[in-house]
Amino acid sequence: MQHFANLLDALSFQPARNAKLRLIETYLRTTPDPDRGYALAALTGSLNLPNAKPAILRKLGTDQLDETLFALSYDYVGDLAETLALIWQPTNRRNQPSPSLREVIEKLETATSAEVPLLLTDWLDLLDATGRWALLKLITGSLRVGVSARLAKTAVANFGAVALEDVEEIWHGLQPPYRELFSWLSGFGEKPDRLNLSFRPLMLAHPLDEEELAQLKPEEFRAEWKWDGIRVQAVAFAGERRLYSRAGEDISRAFPDIIEAMTYEGVLDGELLVARPAENSDVQIAPFNELQQRLNRKTITSRMLADWRAHVRLYDILIDGEVDLRPLPFDMRRQHLEDWYRRERRPRFDLSPVLPFASWEELAALRAGARAASIEGLMLKRADSPYLGGRIKGRWFKWKRDPLTVDAVLMYAQRGHGKRSSFYSDFTFGCWQGSEGEADRQLVPVGKAYSGYTDEELLQLDRWVRNHTINRFGPVREVSPGLVVELAFDAVQRSSRHKSGVALRFPRIRRLRWDKPAQEADSLDTLVQLISTSKAS
Repeated sequence: MQHFANLLDALSFQPARNAKLRLIETYLRTTPDPDRGYALAALTGSLNLPNAKPAILRKLGTDQLDETLFALSYDYVGDLAETLALIWQPTNRRNQPSPSLREVIEKLETATSAEVPLLLTDWLDLLDATGRWALLKLITGSLRVGVSARLAKTAVANFGAVALEDVEEIWHGLQPPYRELFSWLSGFGEKPDRLNLSFRPLMLAHPLDEEELAQLKPEEFRAEWKWDGIRVQAVAFAGERRLYSRAGEDISRAFPDIIEAMTYEGVLDGELLVARPAENSDVQIAPFNELQQRLNRKTITSRMLADWRAHVRLYDILIDGEVDLRPLPFDMRRQHLEDWYRRERRPRFDLSPVLPFASWEELAALRAGARAASIEGLMLKRADSPYLGGRIKGRWFKWKRDPLTVDAVLMYAQRGHGKRSSFYSDFTFGCWQGSEGEADRQLVPVGKAYSGYTDEELLQLDRWVRNHTINRFGPVREVSPGLVVELAFDAVQRSSRHKSGVALRFPRIRRLRWDKPAQEADSLDTLVQLISTSKAS
């Protein structure tokens, strides 16, 4: 465990990507099985420790300190694992060896909720402050050391001197601690055969700006709408079916209606959406807010299936039966997809249309009208591009519509996580309900944002929150209504889940309006009008 703790500590203080890769590769070379496999699972978010809940850690903390003092310490530090690691007072049992990573994970996987606190108490007594911090980070599943799952897999590929795509091809057919994987990468075994139901790395797009667009030739590209859902991969072979998110997470259980319709053999790439009943045969796509009602649900009820009908709009076909189509250029794959759809037409699937255009000006006019519900903008794909996993420069581009903006007032703030744990960096903003001058005019929350500002602006925001706090609710601070920001967002939709009655899609801070009085911020009516404008266009 201490070896893994040293790795996490080094990663958290190392900003450079290549240096992080070297740290992970060195760990994999110097750590035996199964510890290195469990470490890899932790770095890629593949561990499942169901009974190790954050509530248990809070209880351990209040056992060490009284509840008020622990709450103040947690508020000051801003991170639960770090707080508990710092305040822990071990007993006099330091002559015992600290636990291995294998011992920690395998015991927690089988422990009951009643047994977990006793195990943690013993281990926390045997570890130093860094070890305690790493143990608690492992349990909460929030390592926050600047390592993405893809970066960890890249280190694994470098360790075995194989292509990253070869690792990703078999990844979702493997289970921690990945003994087969390391046996193959170390040259002692064959490559694991897990291809059929595995997730294939998705081909991703680069953002496109006007200057870059001018360098491209229209005749070399094909255009499609960029639908406002979540990217999925639908895999079906020999009667078995899997639906994967863009990150390779198996989301099959949450979408049984899609799984039921996957009566084919192959791999399809598309956008998961919610479809509304339409009078004609066309499918009417609902706003993203309705898709959110189906996401991250442990239990799917019959009412959910009826009210929010899942639908996949297809972009591409990777494998048809036993034929791998990925090496083919986009135009040929598109023809295969259209042939497949005519042959295999089914109610939960349809095709994303290819949009005809002769010039960038003509396409820009189409993009200008893309504010319609469930359309984020355009996708541009080179006609001769094979299907390559990852974000390959110059092949696919996303040309999103210009964002909407609103001036909103800062209402609440909360500390962030990881490197931001000492700063108020997560903000809730509101707009005015009621007309200016009315006695009952009040701010109502319309959205949360934690991105879009510079490091210098973060310091300014943090200082402003601390100097203008008027109330506290646990880790949340309420501030006086004095700071206006311009929020950018992709769409606004009606929502019964929010007090304001609206929900913003991807809100982020565009600029700080130190010059603007809070009373001049926008009203809720402004957002409601934007809903009507979006539908009309």
